[in-house]
Amino acid sequence: MQWRNLIARLVAAGPWAGRFLSGLAVLFLLFDGIIKMLRLPVVLESFRQLGFPESVAAGIGAIELFCTLLYVIPRTSVLGAVLLTAIMGGAIASHLRLGDPLFTHVLFGSYLGLFIWGGLFLRDGRLRGIFPLRRKA
Repeated sequence: MQWRNLIARLVAAGPWAGRFLSGLAVLFLLFDGIIKMLRLPVVLESFRQLGFPESVAAGIGAIELFCTLLYVIPRTSVLGAVLLTAIMGGAIASHLRLGDPLFTHVLFGSYLGLFIWGGLFLRDGRLRGIFPLRRKA
């Protein structure tokens, strides 16, 4: 029952709460995409640990930035959210394959996905119409 109250309050806060959640996700995604494009040593090391060649870091960063741009544009935000969800799924699978810690590494993509979709849900009434929290009797 408490979760329903929390969700109801967030929906009542509406667009502002959605912008806040989306903004946090976008800030992280921009930071992450940019450091991949710059091929910083910490990024290259993490790619090696994940079993990816260093040469794909900039490409993945560019894709992440492009999908983030799609997410920020209101007309393409749902497409951006779907594509970012796919990227997060790949990150989750990569960490799961290596046996990384569950709550800090493996599920981080899920946390980010909740911010992406939660923010979009709160700021877009059409999405709330497609996925209502409760069915009307």
